[in-house]
Amino acid sequence: MPARIRTAVGAAHTQILGIGAYRPRRVVPNSEIIGPIDSSDEWIQTRSGIKNRRFASDDETIVSMSVEASRKALAAADISTDQISAVVLATSSMMVLGPSAGAVVASELGMTDCPAFDVSAGCAGFCHALATASDMVRAGTAQYVLVVGVERLSDLLDPADRSTAFIFADGAGAAVVGPSDVEGIGPVAWGSDGSQTAAIQQDKDFQAYFAEVAKAEATGGTSVRPYIRMQGTAVFRWAATFIEKACRAAIDKSGVAMEDLDVFIPHQANIRITQALTRALKMPAGIVVAEDIVETGNTSAASIPLAMEQVLRSGAAKPGDTALLMGFGAGLAYAGQVVTLPRIAD
Repeated sequence: MPARIRTAVGAAHTQILGIGAYRPRRVVPNSEIIGPIDSSDEWIQTRSGIKNRRFASDDETIVSMSVEASRKALAAADISTDQISAVVLATSSMMVLGPSAGAVVASELGMTDCPAFDVSAGCAGFCHALATASDMVRAGTAQYVLVVGVERLSDLLDPADRSTAFIFADGAGAAVVGPSDVEGIGPVAWGSDGSQTAAIQQDKDFQAYFAEVAKAEATGGTSVRPYIRMQGTAVFRWAATFIEKACRAAIDKSGVAMEDLDVFIPHQANIRITQALTRALKMPAGIVVAEDIVETGNTSAASIPLAMEQVLRSGAAKPGDTALLMGFGAGLAYAGQVVTLPRIAD
């Protein structure tokens, strides 16, 4: 007779206990972007809503930004590092294949023998990581999980690319997920469409780049490093139509009604996409809609935690409010859930 394997027992409900953010010191206004792309401040604001964004300095790395955001999230949650059972970090801009950023962040925070790993799901990464963390707590795999969304997209920007140079930016957001007496993180609605990878992608893989470098060295020619490229019209069309269905799916899965929502926190891709989604969803009057993109730009996997922290920090929303999160972007991938908003650090 086979041995009986023990079943892990987890929490019935989960919630986000605290959130923290790190925004790079350097504020980059549109005036610094417009020259190489032959544009104007008015054009950028009209097309995207962006006035400023943050670019990381040399000392503001994927790891250091994650650590600072994580410390704030831990303080807000009143959870110590030795209570964290796992770290799940979402990013698409870690410029090495290993070790994982999550493992280094855990070590920098003083966590020993702590499972930590990275998730790569583009702009939907944080919501993927949040769903993973919530399920880990429910399954009994972990009691408290640190979730991080972080990017240094300025490392991947071609300053002369009119479709991306003014959009993407840097930053980090972190959240602590743990058990709860009542439900605080609804079931995730998520998916992907790999047939549309060309809509947002790195323009060459590193194997092709290394071959180009080798040829340049042999012939005295030049090589061009990989950059992120985007087909803005295709992304806008997909986001403004398909993501409406994804938002409705997340709401339906949560069991709440549209009228129960206090806050809408979509990925900060483009203010016109946010406005189109809000109209299509016929959201209730008075709902708070995050527009952190105006001062922060599009920070991909860091976008939603940064926007969540901003609506709480500004007083536009408060802990305990019911919010719809929806991340979407490269992949093309999406993920979203209804959550109860957490505390922020003082």
